[in-house]
Amino acid sequence: MTRRFQSQRRALGRLVVASLAGLLTLSAPVQAQENGVYRFSPVNLYGIELTASYWNPIIDYVSTKSGVKLQLKIGRTSADTTAYVLANEVEFVFSNHLFSPERDHLGWKVFGRRATAPIRSQIVVLAESPITRLEQLVNEAVAFPGPEGTVTYKFSYAHLLNQKIPVQVVFAGNMDGAFAQLASGKVKAAGTQSQLSAGWSKREGKTLRVLWESDPLNDLALMASKSVAAKDLAAVSKAFLEMGRDPVGQKVLTSVSELVKLPPTTVFVPATGADYTGYRNFYQTAPASLR
Repeated sequence: MTRRFQSQRRALGRLVVASLAGLLTLSAPVQAQENGVYRFSPVNLYGIELTASYWNPIIDYVSTKSGVKLQLKIGRTSADTTAYVLANEVEFVFSNHLFSPERDHLGWKVFGRRATAPIRSQIVVLAESPITRLEQLVNEAVAFPGPEGTVTYKFSYAHLLNQKIPVQVVFAGNMDGAFAQLASGKVKAAGTQSQLSAGWSKREGKTLRVLWESDPLNDLALMASKSVAAKDLAAVSKAFLEMGRDPVGQKVLTSVSELVKLPPTTVFVPATGADYTGYRNFYQTAPASLR
């Protein structure tokens, strides 16, 4: 058994244990609080293994530092993970899926975000592709991570609709899956966002050509459900936001940032709902099918 395979099994094993434990408290945020455990669901920006490898060390640190136990709970796809959130099965999220008008009233509170460069929705092709203009994608297959992908799908697909460029939509489950479809030639282009396309290019050694990109937006938000006790939210927020100033926390962030090819200085900073006005503005003019 190779060292890489052993590492993959350990990462997946931790995820399975966390997911099974989460299922034992299905749709019961109050019970989670009584048991001293809150479920944390980050959007599936990467494949399941990479998502778990990035977030498990972070939530282990935050749990230890805050004294509030967090447990990773993610689904097979980003849509599955968001379904947990909408069913009140989790209490903390890292997401940009909650800023539509109907979800804005669910009571989720923004308390932080990653201090990254602004992200932009993109439509990309491989650098060697003969496609150089969006108009060449008419009736072609284009991959997206899934129907819940706010910047990666809704923003990019809305632009195609507004430009009257019909395409065959292919949902790949997560962004890595969409890039795999693109790299294999099964689709001609992919809807993505700048941070993820840059990270994938570095990890895979492949160059992408950007056909279109949106105005800048803030990275995903750390958010808490209204069911989280005020003292627990304060403790968890403090642990996230001070992580970069603690030598142990900084070491964790440097290590996991390397996995997804983020800058090693990527830390969490305070944020409020006002930092996500760009998302809310999108829904005011988006096609009805994407709201």
